[in-house]
Amino acid sequence: MTGTETPRETAVRAGRGGGAGATGPAVWSRDFALFFTARAVAALGDTMLPVALAAGLLAHGYGAGAVGGAMASSAAAFAALVVLGGVVADRFSTRRLMIGADLARLVTQSLAAALFFTGHVVLWQICAIGVVNGVAAAVFQPGVASTVPRLARDVQGANGAIRLAESGAQLAGPAVAGLLVGFSSPGWVFVVHAATYAVSALCLLLLRLPAAPGGADTAGGGPRPGGAPAGRRPGAFRADLVQGWREFRARPWLWGVIAVWSLYMVAVWGPAVPLVATEVVGHHGPRAYGLVNSALGAGTVVGGLLALRLRPRRMLRAGALALFVFFAFPAAVGAGLGVAAMAAGAAVAGAGISFWGVMWATSVQTQVPADVLNRIHAYDVAGSLAMMPVGRALAGPAAAAVGADRVLLAAAAISLVVPAVMLAVPAIRGLVRADAGAPAS
Repeated sequence: MTGTETPRETAVRAGRGGGAGATGPAVWSRDFALFFTARAVAALGDTMLPVALAAGLLAHGYGAGAVGGAMASSAAAFAALVVLGGVVADRFSTRRLMIGADLARLVTQSLAAALFFTGHVVLWQICAIGVVNGVAAAVFQPGVASTVPRLARDVQGANGAIRLAESGAQLAGPAVAGLLVGFSSPGWVFVVHAATYAVSALCLLLLRLPAAPGGADTAGGGPRPGGAPAGRRPGAFRADLVQGWREFRARPWLWGVIAVWSLYMVAVWGPAVPLVATEVVGHHGPRAYGLVNSALGAGTVVGGLLALRLRPRRMLRAGALALFVFFAFPAAVGAGLGVAAMAAGAAVAGAGISFWGVMWATSVQTQVPADVLNRIHAYDVAGSLAMMPVGRALAGPAAAAVGADRVLLAAAAISLVVPAVMLAVPAIRGLVRADAGAPAS
């Protein structure tokens, strides 16, 4: 409980695991199955997109810079607007917003497919489509945080199941996209990607989303605190934005993790992604890089399975301990070990970061009051992503100055420092899960 919560909010938060209610299913129900399908299918399409963009743009005479720019257009729009998307999600129907975002991306990806089929591929048009997709993602993503606890009493189990689906998509998506590109054309990948958004929108349309806990109708644009109708109070949008920031600052465990995670993005994850690719491909070839990536994906599946089974009383402490094993991935590549050792390091790292992801998502969804959860999640996503482009931008100059291997070894060392700092903060390591009365592992 924080100083900003009322006893009623605390009771709601501690007693809730979702909108399914105390008598509803812990995880699997008709509605959660629909939401799970929507997330799994959309994740599959999203992992196919980079292959289609790279193959399609290169085939039309563009270079690596154009591919990066097309991908960055979507990421930049998402990062810039996701906080505002959180405010919108707390004021209007999250389900309708997510359906609208899916339909918007159905249109944009269908348009992209038409451009590639006709051969009239212009970079600025592809980037403009990316910007629209980023805006749609910024509207969609905040609602995910509040939807999961409304569909399942076992929020950790639900997050673990979704993480497994995302991990499976990481394994299957690029392979499926590669086959489509190899046997047909990049345009068909965009057709399939558009179809995944159609399936997601249909699943969300069929979804019966329970009312938000605590009586706040965050899903339907109904009465707001203070009695004013949603969307009609003067200055309400700005007030909601400020309130979300205050709620964010009022939880030291929340902003403490985000602050430390910014270092992780700059010094570990940001440089690791491009430098691992260049080192593995340069010394062992693209097949070896594919094997290492597959091992990383397999590790995330293992981490998701562990998150389904283990129920630590202090979730952030357990997640931080799991993060220590990420050290093995950049260390193995930086030390120039063989492909088998790098793949093993990637698998262990994937398991650790996947387990952490479930612990973190569940902590946010169960510790934060429902009426501000979308905004808090938006601040979380924005803070987590803001520093990753910085890390990737600095990776090249740092590698040129001291060598990619040394940068990766430094990233490995810092990957040990980050969870150690988390464990050193009492608010983070001491946070007790909301359903503390449940059996703990």
